[in-house]
Amino acid sequence: MAGKYFDEWQVGDRIEHELRRTVTETDNLLFTTLTHNSQPLHLDIETAKKSEFGQILVNGTFTFSLMVGISVADTTLGTLVANLGYDKLVMPKPVFLGDTLRATSEVAELRESKSRPNAGIVTFTHEMLNQRDEVVCRCLRSALLHKRPG
Repeated sequence: MAGKYFDEWQVGDRIEHELRRTVTETDNLLFTTLTHNSQPLHLDIETAKKSEFGQILVNGTFTFSLMVGISVADTTLGTLVANLGYDKLVMPKPVFLGDTLRATSEVAELRESKSRPNAGIVTFTHEMLNQRDEVVCRCLRSALLHKRPG
């Protein structure tokens, strides 16, 4: 099990996730069509060329989902009770086809669960960065984690 229990985390713990991912046209096309997002900036190269970006923009919800997905193995795999929510989601820079993305996570807050004595809430700050070290996505994720058994 790669994830940590609630009582193994400390505020300020930081992870540079090893997994990196180069975003492909297929990633963007499949995610965009699977979610019924008809935004031409994600699907229509001619429309995208006429935009201020001059090229296809990667669907922002794909970027967000990839960021959270990359974080799971190092943070909550095997210890998660439930994700409680996401807050302060921002996408300060666009993502384009061919960008290589990496993620970081930092523990922003810890608190005991009031309703579950064997669990606690960890709030992570997740960030996704491109190959130029620009932040392309950031959010807070609150996760209810089991405490170490025993």
